[in-house]
Amino acid sequence: MERKNVLVSDEELLRQREYMRRVRAISDARTRAPTALVDTFGCQQNVADGEVLAGMLAEMGYEPASDAADADVVLLNTCAVRAHAEQRVFGELGELSHTKAANPEQVIVLCGCMAQQRRVADKVRESYRHVDLVLGAQAEWRLPELLYGVLTQRKRAFALDDAGRIAEGLPVRRDGTVRAWVSIMYGCNNFCSYCIVPHVRGRERSRDPEKIIAECRELIAAGYKEIYLLGQNVNSYGNDLDAGWDFADLLAAIDAIEGDYWLRFMSSQPKDATKKLFDTMARCKHVAKCLHLPVQSGSDRVLAAMRRPYTRRGYMDLIAYARKVMPGLVLTSDVIIGFPGETEAEAMETVELVREAKFDALFTFLFSPRPGTPAAELPDPVPRAEKQRWFDRLLDVQNAHSASTHAAYVGKTVRVLVDGESDDPAFPLSCRTEGNRLVRAKGDKSRIGTFAAVTVTGSNTWALYGEVCE
Repeated sequence: MERKNVLVSDEELLRQREYMRRVRAISDARTRAPTALVDTFGCQQNVADGEVLAGMLAEMGYEPASDAADADVVLLNTCAVRAHAEQRVFGELGELSHTKAANPEQVIVLCGCMAQQRRVADKVRESYRHVDLVLGAQAEWRLPELLYGVLTQRKRAFALDDAGRIAEGLPVRRDGTVRAWVSIMYGCNNFCSYCIVPHVRGRERSRDPEKIIAECRELIAAGYKEIYLLGQNVNSYGNDLDAGWDFADLLAAIDAIEGDYWLRFMSSQPKDATKKLFDTMARCKHVAKCLHLPVQSGSDRVLAAMRRPYTRRGYMDLIAYARKVMPGLVLTSDVIIGFPGETEAEAMETVELVREAKFDALFTFLFSPRPGTPAAELPDPVPRAEKQRWFDRLLDVQNAHSASTHAAYVGKTVRVLVDGESDDPAFPLSCRTEGNRLVRAKGDKSRIGTFAAVTVTGSNTWALYGEVCE
């Protein structure tokens, strides 16, 4: 399946491989192996991108660093979705001026969604002159070439490519051996009025299904127990392919791979979620019966202002069907409170939807204006304190339901994937159920990376507590 307008060419990839070899030669000539710190902010897509960036750095001879002060290369892999994340990044850039002063040879790289924005690049150019390389989200595959230029010429470089292409076959250094992230597509065509993602990630472009399936097969053979398929809107996978594939077809094809694993995906757009998708999820043995389906608002007027092309009733009908074909479905969602022009009555429509929908968990946000989006230009007369009051009412409803749902698990035994260590010494194992509920459990750390049965002995709003059955 050849799409020259979407794929980075073999010649361009070979060029980057050559620059990897050149940087590796510089690394090998040093008296000690150089180190690199990749600090990732934001969503799982950024985590996946960070693993590719780390893979390229490893190919170029860099060993992982745990602290910016000790790293020869510091790479901030940034998010542009929330104002708070952007403020944190600029704070870290300020701190890095001190590590650069102590080590003038240190290379500082700003990349990702935030770096793709022209206003951010201009601000860094003028006010953060210790930053050597600014690499937009759509140009990250060019890291070897641009890093080589910085190392050999000591000149700052800015690359904000917006061609929106897919670079296949780059090295990956995965963070862990239990869970793996697999990007199946990039970009977004929805242009919700509050969202910066399409402006920094570009238009939707899907990877070749056979390459995705091959990557998943390799991960399953390597022993990974949980695979996440990632995209800004996975439900629209395949719309740009002339191959007759949609997302449900891709799920079914991966599900056919033998092994003991869970297959998950995110994120989804209700307008592209179909009965075919839910029917496919229901019959697949590896696809986890959990669904993250952001609703954002319970008011039809606010949904229209957000440019979300569905109605409250349409959304409720959609989740009703999903629950019908998957009775044990765990359903989570996103909600924004305080969208510009939203009234208290409209905010309470959202609270009522949350009460009616009975989400298992909810990711809640007070509206955060993003420069460059239409919503940032809208009149917003409601004081933040008032929005916070609405927000607190929403949390009260959701937290009460979550606590009640979790309490019903006490005394039951659930199958979990033990995915790591907990930060609670009384319950040292961190686990997830098929429905992605957090379980903190007592048990031996040798169980990490395996499926296990846990008897639930306690709960709160956010987690279950229990003990691994031996």
